[in-house]
Amino acid sequence: MLEKLKNSIEPNRKLRIAEIVLLAVFVITALISFARGTAALNADPGEVTYQGTVELARDFDAEDYDEDSTMCDVIYTDGERKLIVSYPYEEYAELEQESITAYEYETSEETELFFDHENPTPQEVKSAYRQVMAEELMPVFNLGNALLILSLSLAIVLVFSTFFTTYEKCWFMSIMVLATIFAVIFPEESANGVNGIWIMLLYLLDTFLNILCELLISKQSRYNFLVSVAVEITEIAISLVLMYRFATMVVTLLFWLPIDIISYINWTKHKDEDEDELTKVRRLKGWQEVLVIAAIVVWTIGVGWLMSGLDISTDFFGGNRNLEVIIIYLDACASAVGIANGLFIFFRLREQWIAWYICALLEAIMNILAGQYVLLVLKLGYFTNTTYGYIKWSRYIKTHKEDDKSLL
Repeated sequence: MLEKLKNSIEPNRKLRIAEIVLLAVFVITALISFARGTAALNADPGEVTYQGTVELARDFDAEDYDEDSTMCDVIYTDGERKLIVSYPYEEYAELEQESITAYEYETSEETELFFDHENPTPQEVKSAYRQVMAEELMPVFNLGNALLILSLSLAIVLVFSTFFTTYEKCWFMSIMVLATIFAVIFPEESANGVNGIWIMLLYLLDTFLNILCELLISKQSRYNFLVSVAVEITEIAISLVLMYRFATMVVTLLFWLPIDIISYINWTKHKDEDEDELTKVRRLKGWQEVLVIAAIVVWTIGVGWLMSGLDISTDFFGGNRNLEVIIIYLDACASAVGIANGLFIFFRLREQWIAWYICALLEAIMNILAGQYVLLVLKLGYFTNTTYGYIKWSRYIKTHKEDDKSLL
């Protein structure tokens, strides 16, 4: 095993050294980002001086609470300045005011802090200061998270260099570099009480794992299913944090996790005679495609109607119910296509790439509607690698014309 791993490391000495140096730079920069961000976040705000009062309007679009909520955060803002006041649900339900008189204080470093009362305690000042700094430092923490994921990507390219072609390595790293850039430019807002930094970390991890998984599928490698298990766990976490896309989450739990394990076993039984790392693949018949399309339509309508009737609230869409319903139906369709994709992969069918095209398109639309721009990098990776994978599988099928009669 160690000998095999040793032989897979980048053979070009100069390139290997360059990759190691770059890897070290990424890791060190990430650690510096975390250190700088943590120091600034925990800094003492010092003395604050009273600046006067300012009228802030209530942001109703950011509210979406129900009787299951215990504490409700209400945002008052004038565009640039912001005050968040937490109310118990009982008080929130009776809250009718559309604006608030905020008391403005300023730290020695000219950081503006706002309160709903005069003379805040030192604890309240520190809490407000941390809240403001957390938003300001989000790009710094996102950069650290992104560079750590990028370091992991580079480490895989370095250690398993001979397993991937030059194109595959360039594609993989290009997508991850783009994800890093997007993570800094488009920081994710907090949602459902979870800081946007953690949400972005989940996005980056999801991108990394999905891209790696897709690359392994295109190479007809059974090991893609092991990575896919990590993908499913990450995407379940994202659904729970954001409180959305429950159709996909249920499908992930009840379908994708089991099918990944079963598919790994099935693919292991169908290794290529000439190349042990390859798995035999095949294609679907026309009448089978028609049945699959019909099933997807029925699933989309049925599951979409069912999920739209559930009383599940999230503040991720700013209280826009119409947008929530659109996402629900798109998610239902994506989950149906995803199931078809999973079955196609299990049966080693080339049509899984077509299903993945459709699924990627649906998810890209949902990402745009939800403002999840960093995940569009992942979809770009899907589209490019899906084309690559479809061509590779088609060439394999063409050069291995023997008819695969096996059921699985």
